[in-house]
Amino acid sequence: MSKTIKVALAGAGAFGVKHLDGIKNIDGVEVVSLISRDLEKTKEVADKYGIGHITTDLADSLAMKEVDAVILCTPTQMHAEQTLACLKAGKHVQVEIPLADSLKGAEDVVALQKQTGLVAMCGHTRRFNPSHQYVHNQIKAGKFNIQQMDVQTYFFRRTNTNALGQPRSWTDHLLWHHAAHTVDLFAYQAGSPIVQANAIQGPIHPVLGIAMDMSIQLKAANGAICTLSLSFNNDGPLGTYFRYIGDTATYLARYDDLFTGKEEKIDVSQVAVSMNGIELQDREFFAAIREGREPNSSVAQVFNCYQVLHQLEQQLKT
Repeated sequence: MSKTIKVALAGAGAFGVKHLDGIKNIDGVEVVSLISRDLEKTKEVADKYGIGHITTDLADSLAMKEVDAVILCTPTQMHAEQTLACLKAGKHVQVEIPLADSLKGAEDVVALQKQTGLVAMCGHTRRFNPSHQYVHNQIKAGKFNIQQMDVQTYFFRRTNTNALGQPRSWTDHLLWHHAAHTVDLFAYQAGSPIVQANAIQGPIHPVLGIAMDMSIQLKAANGAICTLSLSFNNDGPLGTYFRYIGDTATYLARYDDLFTGKEEKIDVSQVAVSMNGIELQDREFFAAIREGREPNSSVAQVFNCYQVLHQLEQQLKT
């Protein structure tokens, strides 16, 4: 495909805007349709980014013949259903993490992707952050092997707000959303499937109906282990912090930045063409479409993560 890739983006919230900012830097791609539930706010975003078509219904955009691909930045509970709708409409699709909020949803998407042969990718951004790419390159070169990953995913979110602190219409989830990042990244970086997984959770919030604290242990087939702590109760910096403890070094990854175990900053500016993980994720999506290949973080590649999340959910129910 040499022509401009025409894109519809669903979800004009905090994460949708991050994608729009990333796409501005990518040649040969144009966002032609913006979908979100509040038409007035959608129009404001569309005007800012020069997007000609707005709607509150994804079906309107899927009916547009010129649309080649869709990026879904919608509430978690809609991901699987909307991804299936995109594939059925013959559109390539990138869905933000998580792929689904159930194993059945993930299975359905993987099966339909295989049937259609379209590019279907999930936004497991940690695979693309320059910090984690640097570590991955060290592993591939045989210079570093993970012994343990120690990960903290912390937010102060006792009310239903998004990354910008604005109220939102859906409830976030520590297991199916936030743990998904680390479960996938651990297996990806270890280069080995997860063979053991344990979880415990704190009290269920009386209003939100979700656990606000969770602890997860993982073990890969090659012996590497991972300890993940998650909380919506932490009153401090927001986000996820990764400590890679290996046989030759220790690395601390904070989004796109990387440090040694002694807090010495590592220059990762030459790892990729951008320092923005979301932009790099989008570049991979569009490159896979142009080249007719499976992308890194395809729905098939990340499926095992959702099998593990399902297993953990079953544990937490008992």
